Amino acid sequence: MDKKIVKILSNISLALFRKNFFGIYHGSISAKIGHDNFIINTKDTIFDEVKTSNLCELQMNNFDYSWNMASIESNIHNIIYTQIHEAKYIACGMPPYTTAFSLTHDEIIFEDYFGKTLFDRLSIHDPGDYETWYERNKFELPTLLKLSSNNIVVIKGIGVYIYDRDINELVKKVAILENSCRLLSLK
Repeated sequence: MDKKIVKILSNISLALFRKNFFGIYHGSISAKIGHDNFIINTKDTIFDEVKTSNLCELQMNNFDYSWNMASIESNIHNIIYTQIHEAKYIACGMPPYTTAFSLTHDEIIFEDYFGKTLFDRLSIHDPGDYETWYERNKFELPTLLKLSSNNIVVIKGIGVYIYDRDINELVKKVAILENSCRLLSLK
């Protein structure tokens, strides 16, 4: 496994863990490393100390044993990489202020400077039946992400899915989204 990619994912995971984007054993982060493969965290990853043993390399068209060790989100990452070719990095998490805001709103209308200039407003997707979400998300999420002008989808009561070509842009969007929702909740 490429040490540079491991270092990037480790540093970003720690930053996102500290921002509460990731919980203990909750969330996923991946990087596309080739035409038909990507690296993603394992099921048992604790995001404050990601190392090589917490990551696995998956072949997009070869569902071998390594898929059993990978995050529960691996299938959706695979489908997003397959359908959205500009995706290089993907993250899924449950940031508390954004997720809490999603429970009582259909849209986030940003009022702070950074949120307003980056997003202006974001729709919140209602997944409907939570019981079937993991069976349906592979069909719904790629479409929702393609329709998003910011490569980000907020799912009511579930969290945030985001992709980007630049890992720093991905982190910036996550941080601004969560800080803006925190400000809206304090308002």
